[in-house]
Amino acid sequence: MNAKIENDPPVQAKPQATSARSIERRIIEHPFLNGMTPHQHRILSDCAMAMHFSAGELIFREGDPANRFYLIEKGNVSLESYVKGQGMIPIQTIGVGEVLGWSWLFPPYFWHFNARALEPIDAIFFYATPLREECESDHELGYELLKRMAEVMLRRLQATRRQFLFPGLS
Repeated sequence: MNAKIENDPPVQAKPQATSARSIERRIIEHPFLNGMTPHQHRILSDCAMAMHFSAGELIFREGDPANRFYLIEKGNVSLESYVKGQGMIPIQTIGVGEVLGWSWLFPPYFWHFNARALEPIDAIFFYATPLREECESDHELGYELLKRMAEVMLRRLQATRRQFLFPGLS
């Protein structure tokens, strides 16, 4: 799979050389995908590759096309949002064992936050376009991913609410 993402600004993230077997094992072991079937893990593995981001690197930008998501294996990522008069404010920190990005699953497929590496990040990258197609034809896979992403969205909504209602407490 090509590391360049269509319609996105060039990123400096580096794909990591890994075998298909290694990616599948890492997917199986990631808490976000715990309990999925071997068939579902294989489908996910076909859309995945390992990535590395440097500290400070922008992983994605609010308003840009959302055509991927990540499983975080090492490091922390800051979700940020622009507030007029305040600039970029942190919303939530995403860390090891968590998923980054849910906007790929819902039209019109644009990011709702910025994501920035707070430290070096190792992650599994999933290219969403073929994965959405798989979800359309395999409704069990689509339902599993939707349930899991709904939990992520709820946590993001709660974190955003806390940040705006109680600035400085998060």
